[in-house]
Amino acid sequence: MNDAILVLGASGFIGRHLAESFAAAGNMVIAATRHATTFTHPGITNVVSPFDLPEHFTPLLSRCRWVIHAASTSTPGSSAADPLVEVDMLRPTLALLCALQNASTHCHLLYLSSGGTLYGDRAGANAQEHDPLMPRSYHGAGKAAAECFIRAWAEQYEGTAVVLRPSNVFGPGQQPRAGFGIIPAALERALDGEAITIWGDGSVVRDYLHVDDLTTLCHAVVAKQTAGLHVFNASSGTGIGVAGLLDVIDAVTGRPLQRVYAPGRVVDIQKILPDNAAARAAFGWQPQINLHDGLQQTWRWFTTHR
Repeated sequence: MNDAILVLGASGFIGRHLAESFAAAGNMVIAATRHATTFTHPGITNVVSPFDLPEHFTPLLSRCRWVIHAASTSTPGSSAADPLVEVDMLRPTLALLCALQNASTHCHLLYLSSGGTLYGDRAGANAQEHDPLMPRSYHGAGKAAAECFIRAWAEQYEGTAVVLRPSNVFGPGQQPRAGFGIIPAALERALDGEAITIWGDGSVVRDYLHVDDLTTLCHAVVAKQTAGLHVFNASSGTGIGVAGLLDVIDAVTGRPLQRVYAPGRVVDIQKILPDNAAARAAFGWQPQINLHDGLQQTWRWFTTHR
């Protein structure tokens, strides 16, 4: 019976939140990971595999009505000088599409792309889904390529897919990793008292979306099951510069950060604010957690789990 939800990349920050949340809502969840992973909810089954060949997915798809693709292990910085990194990132996506096109049952796809790396610099109006894609980093180019492959699959095989382009997602459970988000890096520095390195002068503007708001949107997508291919930005709708973000973090932690400035990187976009109007209209969705409250919640997690 194909009524489970397969979460690809379930050991990651976003993937784990999605797996636990969908299981808590009463869904059977298959958590697809490359290494054995422990989950809290008993309704989650962990399946371990490289997930780089169609046959790794085939036996799972017969049990699923949705696949949520949340797997990503690169960043704009990590693949800055090596486009071959993104080839490895595309392999599981292409293997999944091969399995989907040959599946005996119809399975919907929800793919988490990137709202911060696809549009290029947007000094004026906020980025909308129909704007041309102008990735500056190989990471962004890899996301754009994945979206194109998904579109081709949907067109050829009458597939049902929703692509979400999240902005910078943060929240409890996000571990500090080089290149994977300024918020966990800053909170880690607040804990250990070491200086944080800022690329550029601190004026880079970004949108920060709480992971619970993204999860809520994913639930709305799965509930609606709209036929065809659809693309939506997922953002808080409010931008802030890096310097301003660190000021908020200072206020939340009460531990002012030492800031060290380094020359800006060519892969970094100066300003990008994805417009979330389409997602709000299509799903009746509205981000609920503002930046200050989300940072307070995340800081509490850091102080009890680090």
